[in-house]
Amino acid sequence: MTEPRYPNIPDVRDGLTEVERTILLVLHEARKEYGDRMIPTALIYGRVVERLDMSWEEFQRALLRVS
Repeated sequence: MTEPRYPNIPDVRDGLTEVERTILLVLHEARKEYGDRMIPTALIYGRVVERLDMSWEEFQRALLRVS
C-alpha cells in the first residue's frame, strides 16, 4: 500500500482521515475473523502499522477518535 500524502487531513466525503479509515478497515477485518470475541488492541496496532507508519501514541489518539 502506498503511503498517503496527507494522512491527518480529513476527507471531504466523510470527515475521516486516512489513519482513521485504515483503523476502521482493520477493525472490520478483525471482527470478521474474531466474531464476538474481544479483539486485542495490540493486534489492531500491529495490523495498522503494516499499512501505515505511526507510533503507539498516534494510534491510540486515532483509535479514541473513531471509537
